[in-house]
Parts: sequence; C-alpha cells; structure tokens
Amino acid sequence: MTINGVLQILIFFLVILLVTKPMGAYMTRVFSGGRTWLDPIFRRVERLFYRLCGVDPDQDMRWTTYAYSLLMFSAVGLLLSYALLRLQGYLPLNPQHFGAKQMTPDLAFNTAASFTSNTNWQSYSPETTVSYFSNMVSLAIHNWMSAAVGLAVAIALVRGLARRSAQGIGNFWVDITRATLYVLLPICLVYALFLVWQGVPQNFSHYIQATTMEGPKQTIAQGPVASQEAIKMLGTNGGGFFNANSAHPYENPTPLSNFIEMLSIFLIPAGLTYTFGKMVGNTRQGWALFAAMSVLFLAGAFTCYHFEQAGNPNVARLGIETHSTSNQPGGNMEGKEVRFGIADSALFATITTDASCGAVNSMHDSFTPFGGLVPLFNMMTGEVIFGGVGAGLYGMLIFAILAVFIAGLMVGRTPEYVGKKIEQYEVKMATLIVLILAADILCFTALSTNFKLPPGKNSETITSADLGAGKKLAATPATWNRVDGSNPPVYEGATWNNTHNPGAHGFSEILYAYTSAAGNNGSAFAGLTTDTPYYNLTMGLAMLIGRFLMIVPVLAIAGSLAAKKYVPVSAGTFPTDSGTFVALLIGVVIIVSALTFFPALALGPIVEHLQMLQGAMF
Repeated sequence: MTINGVLQILIFFLVILLVTKPMGAYMTRVFSGGRTWLDPIFRRVERLFYRLCGVDPDQDMRWTTYAYSLLMFSAVGLLLSYALLRLQGYLPLNPQHFGAKQMTPDLAFNTAASFTSNTNWQSYSPETTVSYFSNMVSLAIHNWMSAAVGLAVAIALVRGLARRSAQGIGNFWVDITRATLYVLLPICLVYALFLVWQGVPQNFSHYIQATTMEGPKQTIAQGPVASQEAIKMLGTNGGGFFNANSAHPYENPTPLSNFIEMLSIFLIPAGLTYTFGKMVGNTRQGWALFAAMSVLFLAGAFTCYHFEQAGNPNVARLGIETHSTSNQPGGNMEGKEVRFGIADSALFATITTDASCGAVNSMHDSFTPFGGLVPLFNMMTGEVIFGGVGAGLYGMLIFAILAVFIAGLMVGRTPEYVGKKIEQYEVKMATLIVLILAADILCFTALSTNFKLPPGKNSETITSADLGAGKKLAATPATWNRVDGSNPPVYEGATWNNTHNPGAHGFSEILYAYTSAAGNNGSAFAGLTTDTPYYNLTMGLAMLIGRFLMIVPVLAIAGSLAAKKYVPVSAGTFPTDSGTFVALLIGVVIIVSALTFFPALALGPIVEHLQMLQGAMF
C-alpha cells in the first residue's frame, strides 16, 4: 500500500465522521415531526399529498398495518414497472425505438423485481435496452420509492425501541412522504446540478454517431443521466444509465465526482446511527453502532486495497514491475480506470458493497481473489456496515439484539437493549432474518451450480451475423470467454462459453450473483451471463425474498418492542454504549457471517487465491 492510497481512505472516513451528526440531527427532526428549514417550502406540498391520497397523517399504525401498506405499495410499483417496460415501444421519449424485443418477459420481471427491491441488478446493457422514459419512470422512480421504504422501516424499528407501552410504530405513508420530500429531494436537486457541472449529461437528445480518429463509426449514448445518477448513489440503488456504471466517464467523469459519489452512498446510512441515538434518548448508543460499522468498514477497505496493490505474484514472476513507482501504479490495474487508480477503486468497491448500493467504478470480476472476497463478504454480512438507506441501520440493530442476547446468556439474566427487554419473540425473529439471508444465498447458489448446463446456451459458435465476417466481436472480454479459459481475440468460427468462467472463479461468479441479489446490492462478477430465463427468474425471486421476507420480521420486532415498558438501568444491565459492546457486536457480525458462508467462500475465492499462490511457486 502507498501513503497516498492510505491517506485517501482515511480522508474519506474523516469526512463521513464530520457529516454524520448534522445529517443525523436533521433526519431526527424530519421523522419526529419537528420543524426544519424546508417547512416553508414543503409543508403545504406534504399536506396536499395526504389530501389527494386520502391519508390521515395522525393515524398511528400497528406493525401489521404498516407492513401491509409497505407490501402493497411495493407490489403495485413492481407491476407498474413490469407493464411499462414491456410497453416501452409505445411510450414517449424513446428516440432509439427500443421495445418489447429488448425487454423480454423474464428480463422485465427480473428488472422490475430488481428496482422494486432496491437491488438494481441489470442483466442487460441499459444504453441498448431501455428508453429514456423507461429509465426515468419505470426504473428511476423506484430509486426514490425503495430508498424511502428503507428509511421508513429503519425509523419504524427505532420508534419501537424508543416508545413505551405503545400500540403503533408510526404511519407508513407519512414516513415515505417525509423521507422523499425532506431528505432525498433537496439533496438530489443540488447533487444533480453538481454532476452536470462536472460533465454528466442531462438531455433527451438522440445518441451521437461519431467518427473516431481511426475511421470507424462509434455510437455515443447520452440522456437524462445526472438526475438518475444523483438518486442512484444517494438512495444506495446502484443501477447505472450505462453498462459500465460509475466507471463510465458520463456517470463519473472526475476524481471530485468520484469522491462525492462515494460520500453520498454513506451519507444517509451514517447519519441514521446518530438519528437512532437521538430518538432513543442516548446518542452514545448511536455512536456505538457507528463505531462498530467503522471498524468493519476500515478493515475491509484496507484489506481490499492491500491485495489489489500487491497484485498477482504470477505477473511479478514474468519480470514485470508490480511495485508502485513514480512512473506506474503497480499492483493489479486490470479492470480499473486509470483516472481513479487502485486505492479509489478498492475504496469504492468496499463502500458500494458495505452499503446495498452496487454502483461500481471498477470491475470486481478482475480483482485478485482476496480483493474480490472483501466485497463478497461485505454483502454476506447482510450489508450492515453502514449498509443501504435504512436497511443498514435495521440490519445492524438485528445483530445488536443477537449480541445482547448472547451477553445475557453469559451473565445469566434477561438481555436488555436501550431500556427494552429482549425476549423469546425478538430473538426468534432476529434468528429468522439471519436464516432467510443464508438460505436465500446458499440454496439458489447450490441449485445453479448443480446444473451442468443452466437453461440457455452454455457455448455457441460465433457467426458473421454476430460480428461481421472477419471482424472481432464487439463485446467485452468479461462476457465472452473461451471454454478452455483462455482469452485470445474473438473471430468468426470460434466457440465460446457464455455462462461463466471455469473452476473456482466460475463458482465465485455464481455465488457473487446470488449474494448480490439476496443482499439487494446489484453489483456483479460480470463474467457470469445472467440474461437467460433461468437466471432472470431465480435472481428475481432471490431479490424479493432478500428484501421483503427480511422487512416483515423487522417490523414484527418493532411492534413487539413498542408495546413493552421501559426497564431502568440497574447494576446488572450490560452497557450497550461501551467499547465492550462494540467489540461484541463486531464479533457477532463476523462470526455469524463466517460460520454461515465459509464453506462457500472456501470453494470460491479462497481456493482461487491458493491456486494463484501455487502458480507463483512453480
């Protein structure tokens, strides 16, 4: 690692630390019904929405009503997106004339499920598949809706911990309205203008046909990118306007835009830890969660950076300089943008998988085995290391419940957390959440690897119809790999594997895909071709399970805790705002995730790392 790279990671963390308190204090006022500086602008708009929708903002919902409203809201959004995607050929703002041919039924289901669940996995190349209207209405609207839903669930759980002998946990419609109007909208407005200033397009123009210096024609896609990019990052959604995502210069043109995009991913999740502390009446509780998340984040960032900067020892064996010098960065630069380098690529990969964002500024499939293990393991924790908007906080609170339960077993008394007894019901629900995530990832991975040939072609012969006689294939090497694992130039008549790479890395690609789907992340080891009916359907189901079958038990815990009385602190109470609790919480997150997923990781990145070392020895 270089001093420059280490400083970049530490400066980023320092900025996150500085913005956590003001962001958290502001969200406390928003969700507690306090006055904010935006009230003169949005208070009347908020009341108008309630009148138009027939919502009683004073209604306090039981957790069952809250959950029902959330599920129906999401179901309607999913069905609407599916219909609009299938009908995009008949809808406006479609200068490229994309239609149902580009968005098949199974792909439309996968895409609608993906954006509804805040996953934003894309089994397609956006600039050649979806119209401007589809991007803005069918898809980007979910960037707002799913982020607001995540915020609402987190605040409902916090209310459950903060309230005493209450029947309700808040009003779902009020929570998502206030999340959208007071939190997401004002930040995104400024954010989008910043991105336009940095060089991100925001237009409805036709794609540009340009002639390169070598003579061939090139199609340059554009569109309303800046507005979608802002909510994509702030809402920890991750679905890009372009196939290269935030590695594309139209989505992420400068080092400054790269830093702000990383900052925006963590902005709300970090702030929510302080919001939690304020709402339960003890800010030290919030800082304890922040501390646990920070230790896990820094450990992951420096681990990923270390292995990417170290590079592949087999390259060093060839006499190639792999150490950083004044003339070259060294390490593993495969799949990374030169304008960002190794440190920012490793940092971005860690941030986007700590949060359920999934945006990428480098290709994770090209990372070293242990460099790629870090983002994979981040998602296996349930993405509780700051995590997605709302999802990170309620995920970490579930681990906090398990941690105090373990502490209670050790001291022989009923566990308590922020003045609430943690009893059988809460522990059962918390355990159910952990089991759902594990089963979602491992069952679908096992099912997919058990098929020798997943539905769809496992290999095919490239013809002139694919690339033009005698011409190279116009596709990325990550998508087309020879069956024997080699990667020579692609010419007509060659036979290619178009499902996944062979061996341990191929297994890692499948494992990463379902981990990303179940964790509602959306990033990928892109060597796996998932635009087949099998993968579209199974991954769509994995996304919905990973989102909504996790949310319902969380709301059940919120309802149970809200009805309980406050338990005063006594001499036997385990302090949950101390360094001891932070260490216990970190241990629970790591141990639960490691014990659950170590066998799968051993078959994938760990074996691949050992193979890499073996190759360097002989």
